[in-house]
Amino acid sequence: MTLTLAQTQTPITLRMREALIDCDVHNYLADSKALFPYLATRWHRQLETASITIAGAYPGSTYPKHHPYAARVDAWPPGKLPGTDLDFMRAQLLDAWNIEYAVLNTLHFAGQQRASEFAIALATALNEWQVAHWLDQNTRLRAALIVPHEDGDEAAAEIERCARDKRFVQVLLPVRTREPFGRRKYWKLYEAAERNGMPIGIHFGGAPGLPITGVGWPSFYYEDHAGMAQSFQSHVVSLVCEGVFEHFPSLQVVLIEGGFAWLAPLMWRLDSAWKRLRDEVPHLTRLPSEVIRQHFWFTTQPIEEPPKSLYFQQLLAQLDMNDRILFATDYPHWDFDSPEQALPVNLAPSLREQIRSRNARALYHLE
Repeated sequence: MTLTLAQTQTPITLRMREALIDCDVHNYLADSKALFPYLATRWHRQLETASITIAGAYPGSTYPKHHPYAARVDAWPPGKLPGTDLDFMRAQLLDAWNIEYAVLNTLHFAGQQRASEFAIALATALNEWQVAHWLDQNTRLRAALIVPHEDGDEAAAEIERCARDKRFVQVLLPVRTREPFGRRKYWKLYEAAERNGMPIGIHFGGAPGLPITGVGWPSFYYEDHAGMAQSFQSHVVSLVCEGVFEHFPSLQVVLIEGGFAWLAPLMWRLDSAWKRLRDEVPHLTRLPSEVIRQHFWFTTQPIEEPPKSLYFQQLLAQLDMNDRILFATDYPHWDFDSPEQALPVNLAPSLREQIRSRNARALYHLE
């Protein structure tokens, strides 16, 4: 849902008053030079001239968008880029909507760099930048940890280095990667995350260097944007079928900005196939749907709402995962979900409260 300028000017007295936990807020570098204090000098020129851009770019970002930087038209601080000014974010989001906690998911995916040593240095720099410029500046902020995700050992090392700072509440991975997330190259990452009680957040985007659909490159941004759910489905299948959760029974995975209406029929299909093909995966000892319901969470933005409210209630019943739904606005993007309009009006008050704060409080251990 796009929030118009007129809507952002709604008086605070008319807005929702109960506290919210926003599980998908995006912060960005105003300038790559902001990372210089956290990088060895050898990497300064690499960052400026030779690296894949860290401005959140992935192959789909080359498609023309409805709004520059995929941002709301009113989300631009004076003279700055969207998501780069904490004071502006505080006024427009945190204070305006009574946000109790906001989880920052910066989309500067260091792990997509081809030069692995630089990816390691860049991930550390981004995390240090987040601490100094964001977490230390506002007590309501929490952040996702950036790791060089294509190198399991180094990703695990960065998790161990930062896990003592409990303001990092999850490990962030892009949904488009070089291999499915069930592969063993990622298991050291999962081991470290589980040991430190940190969920894995899989977010819209990424730059695998491969076609972004299973059959090649799409023609339009519309296809890229709407078709991202394909990548989320592939990772869910891989994580379940490769037995990741048999090895890491406490690991939790959050699907961020990928929708969720597709998850119920995917569980049905996996369960049906497992009953016929389970000899091939003897490590998978439970119905895939049981594994998914125990280990996966998802955010509300975007919600694929059917044309009749009854159908949405049926979807929730089919999923049977009401305790796994996390509220998110996707600020400052063009499809931002206003907290007063994001959830269907016919939800029971207890379920609305669960989605708006209680589920996130439990997952991220927020006091």
